[in-house]
Amino acid sequence: MSGWTQEQLEQMKRALACVVPSYNAGARVRPVVARLCAMLERVIVVDDGSTDGAAQALCDLPVRLLSFPENRGKGHALLAGFAEALREPWVEAVCVLDADGQHDPEELPGLYEVCIERQADLVIGARTFDKKGVPWRSRVGNQVSAAILRRVLGTDLTDTQSGYRVLSRRFAEDVVRSVPGGRYETEMAILLKALGEGRRVMSIPIRTIYESGNPSSHFRRIRDSYRVLWTLLRAILGAKARRASAR
Repeated sequence: MSGWTQEQLEQMKRALACVVPSYNAGARVRPVVARLCAMLERVIVVDDGSTDGAAQALCDLPVRLLSFPENRGKGHALLAGFAEALREPWVEAVCVLDADGQHDPEELPGLYEVCIERQADLVIGARTFDKKGVPWRSRVGNQVSAAILRRVLGTDLTDTQSGYRVLSRRFAEDVVRSVPGGRYETEMAILLKALGEGRRVMSIPIRTIYESGNPSSHFRRIRDSYRVLWTLLRAILGAKARRASAR
């Protein structure tokens, strides 16, 4: 957080709310949430039907804990967390990061600064995929989706599936109203909504943190990849159909 004044950090602490979707993240979730609580006034953990008791072990931390009785999917957790964050009128932006330690909370000021200073509606923390040990599904999935978006929409985003994001309040409110819940495809739906509506979408590089064989990752290679790509292709086909009918 070098380069930030204490006044700027205090402003972020009050104006930025953070949503942490968590599903059986085990011991990884507590260090992440504890660091966030030291930085922000409002941290919301959405326990997506976990069975490991890790979320309940956060009760001594100043967090707002939402719990689903059964696993519903990351998309549903995100939307519930956004809605809770927006209950506070002074929240100007909402960030989301994963519970398993793959995102560094110390990089939040950089994402928040772009959101506020550049008036961006969606800021994505873009991972680098040249690091040894990055899972092949992450490399290939991002290469495919980024190539499609580049060809069809002309965007130069390099990481379309990063879970480390900041949304402006106005965009988060619209997302809660209009984006259906789901699993990992909901993140793609949010990105497509922003791009399709001509909102300002930006990205900044973040550290790539991977743990080999991370058991807290619940991304299902075939089923979830299919959901993400189908969400992408369906949106593109819909846009093409609308353009054709307008001619």
